[in-house]
Amino acid sequence: MKITICDDSIEDLSKIEKALQKYIDHNTSTSFEITKYSDPGRLSRNVSERQFADIYILDLIMSNQTGIDIGRQLRKSGCQNPIIYITSSDDFALDAYQVHAVRYLLKPLNETDLFEAMDYALSCGEAKNGPVYLIKTKDGLISVPYAKIEYIENVSRTLDVHLTDGENIKSIFIRKSFDDEIGELLQDKCFIQAHKSYIINLNCVKQLTQSTVIMESGKHIPVSKTKTANVKKAYLAFIAEQYR
Repeated sequence: MKITICDDSIEDLSKIEKALQKYIDHNTSTSFEITKYSDPGRLSRNVSERQFADIYILDLIMSNQTGIDIGRQLRKSGCQNPIIYITSSDDFALDAYQVHAVRYLLKPLNETDLFEAMDYALSCGEAKNGPVYLIKTKDGLISVPYAKIEYIENVSRTLDVHLTDGENIKSIFIRKSFDDEIGELLQDKCFIQAHKSYIINLNCVKQLTQSTVIMESGKHIPVSKTKTANVKKAYLAFIAEQYR
């Protein structure tokens, strides 16, 4: 399990590492590797080279690049791994929500809060190794982890599956209805049908408006009038669950 810490304050970086080491000492069943950065630019270069960690612990306010900048870069690169923000200000909580950070902790760092955040981040990582969605294509069956699906569109009785890394997978002609094809995904709280032709992953939502959902990729997904209330309710409940 690779953990990356980034804070341009050497003192704070050391405090985070020491607290994290205590957590590691009490979780001997998992092997951890810590990488530290005091320069966010260096971390940004590694992200651009797709050198991803399993969990990120980022200071939010840094010189040159903020933790939000790094978070957005990770999401645009297709990395959905957990981000924990640690900051001296609560002014950027909304920005943290938009990159789907799992926790937003204030300095001075409270070890109990960090330990809880790490427990949650680890549970998110374990979930990624869980269910997969099977897609029938002309080249055979392709299995895709739920976490990698950004949204699925029904296009002329075929499934156009859009992944978080920008890749598209197109199914062969579907004999069942779209509702039947996506039924298993709707059993997962991360997915909701926003329109008769679209199902979205709430983890990948950047913004919710009155009539559309804006995904991390920039795609605007229409929201049916009959589904507007349910989509809003599900999204708010999903956000509340992540940040409680």
